[in-house]
Amino acid sequence: MHRNAYISLVIGVSAVSLAAIFIRLAQAQSAPSILIAMGRLLIAASILTPVILRRADYLAQLRKMSWFELRLALISGFFLAIHFFSWVTSLEHTTVLISVVLVTTTSIWVAVLEVLFLRAYLSKQILLGLIIALIGGLVIGLSGISADLSMNFRTPFHQIWVQQNQNQLLGAGLSILGAVAVAIYFVIGRKLRHTLSLTPYIWLVYSIAAFIMLCFVFLSDVSMIGYSLEGYLWILALGLIPQLIGHSSLNYALAYLPATYVSLSTQTEPILSAIVAYFVFREVPSVFQVIGGVIIMCGVVIATYRKQKKTL
Repeated sequence: MHRNAYISLVIGVSAVSLAAIFIRLAQAQSAPSILIAMGRLLIAASILTPVILRRADYLAQLRKMSWFELRLALISGFFLAIHFFSWVTSLEHTTVLISVVLVTTTSIWVAVLEVLFLRAYLSKQILLGLIIALIGGLVIGLSGISADLSMNFRTPFHQIWVQQNQNQLLGAGLSILGAVAVAIYFVIGRKLRHTLSLTPYIWLVYSIAAFIMLCFVFLSDVSMIGYSLEGYLWILALGLIPQLIGHSSLNYALAYLPATYVSLSTQTEPILSAIVAYFVFREVPSVFQVIGGVIIMCGVVIATYRKQKKTL
């Protein structure tokens, strides 16, 4: 059984690492980011719906939910929608490496939220991980400046910084917003998971998030038709492979392997995504971005290891 769990872990990490690639490929076909985010959630929720309808125990759990729990599910779905929309959009403005590195800092933000709202204890190791991650973010913020300074000494520093980094900063900011949003989703989800099994829980929040994103699409006056078949196929692949296969495989692995091992294994996602991005898009991150990304991943690993170890 452990052998199957390890295989499932490899499949899960590999599948989720392809998410940024599929998003970029869909964007290359002129598919709007908001449509890509909505499509991913809608496809996942639609495929899970027959599973829910065939299971009487799942339906019973959903019927027994209180109004308070339903409100929590609505809030959870809202932040999940914000997560996907902001992260997908970030890939329009920054490299795959930076986008994925920053969005996978979720565990640090979960720890911060628990301290702020649940009065949890912030250990020294989690604080150290947060500080290291912030240093990595500062290094990324400096990416591209040194080369420009060497070519143009007369341009004021602040002008160079704004001209060369405004898109990178927007992309980084959207990635961090995505990480914070999904952290809120996780914190709320812990309350709901006391009364709901995994499958009905993710179906409920995926459905709510998909509906919210659908409303965003209508409000933004973005058309859902008129794009290339290839663009729609990449959105379909996004919903099937990273969303369903990836996350389902990781949840299967969690049932048989230590949470620490699974959590730390997912930190290879930025590396795998960056490698695939190089071969598919010939995207080469700058030296500053690579160094900053590695520093951030180290900070997340330190914070995650301590946090997960305490829960075992």
